[in-house]
Amino acid sequence: MRLHDPDSRTFASDNYAGALPEVLAAIADANGGHQISYGEDVYTARLGETVRAEFGPHAEVFPVFNGTGANVVALTGLLPRWGAVIATGSAHIHTDEGGAPERVSGLKLLVVPHQNGKLTPEAIETEAWGYGDEHRAQPLAVSITQSSELGTVYTPAEVRAVADFAHERGMAVHMDGARIWNAAAALNMPFAAFTTEAGVDVLSLGGTKNGLLGAEAIVVIDPDRVDGLTYLRKLSMQLSSKMRFASAQLLALFEDGVGLRAARHANAMAARLRSGVEDLPGIAFSTPTQANSIFAELDPAAADRVRTRYPFYDWDRARRQVRWMCAFDTTEADVDGFVAAVREALAQPVLA
Repeated sequence: MRLHDPDSRTFASDNYAGALPEVLAAIADANGGHQISYGEDVYTARLGETVRAEFGPHAEVFPVFNGTGANVVALTGLLPRWGAVIATGSAHIHTDEGGAPERVSGLKLLVVPHQNGKLTPEAIETEAWGYGDEHRAQPLAVSITQSSELGTVYTPAEVRAVADFAHERGMAVHMDGARIWNAAAALNMPFAAFTTEAGVDVLSLGGTKNGLLGAEAIVVIDPDRVDGLTYLRKLSMQLSSKMRFASAQLLALFEDGVGLRAARHANAMAARLRSGVEDLPGIAFSTPTQANSIFAELDPAAADRVRTRYPFYDWDRARRQVRWMCAFDTTEADVDGFVAAVREALAQPVLA
């Protein structure tokens, strides 16, 4: 039974897209017969081998249901009860997870200013103090997002600068990789180049935004930094009984370059969209377009006119800022139609 138009497209979120055909095929291949539950299956074992090949021989992988679960469980494993995490004010763990890191884990978030969505050593330093003070939550981890919530991508050098600064002060480094495939595609580098080799200790490995049905994972790059994930995943309600289906989805992204091709396409569509409208009067851009999102500024009335045909979100309506997202299934025709709608909306007179 189909209840929606399969040809509908929006520029609201890559979460709106369906699943990659290769992912659906992987789920079907994993079906049938019996496999041991709770991660003792052959698909999860193969995922472990793949993750070690990508992130290093000591890496461990823990599939979970969603990105919030990955972030919360990972940060809980990094910190003692009195720990705090330094992140940007735009970080997903601060703005879009309903307080879950603080409510579920009990940790404290310390938010700092950012540069185009990126955390810097200078920003971390503003909150990296009070060690040994019993009146202050102890800053013991930092969290960066790759690609960032504003669509920018950390270079390996930028990750290394953050990691070195954090490690020198006894802090661990977490990466929220909800769109890590888009970052890898933009950098044209293997994952290890901007994670393991750059000093990241634990990673939330995204998949849902790149064509999975609902599977993410925690990748522990440095097991000495993290404690108790085997137990924390269960008590945080993120342990799947039929884990083979989550693992099979994640494996599908790694096999034959499927995940990178999907991410490269989404990034290319975002670049096409920006180039199609950046010469128009009445439009400006808030940040560089480096992955699959565009942050533009235009008159709210014009934005609302475009939205009658192509839904998308206001990011900050007071600043006239909107976000346009491309996905693995965004086509050139979709982009060209959207560009035409933006041009048409901006050509109409602005009412006083």
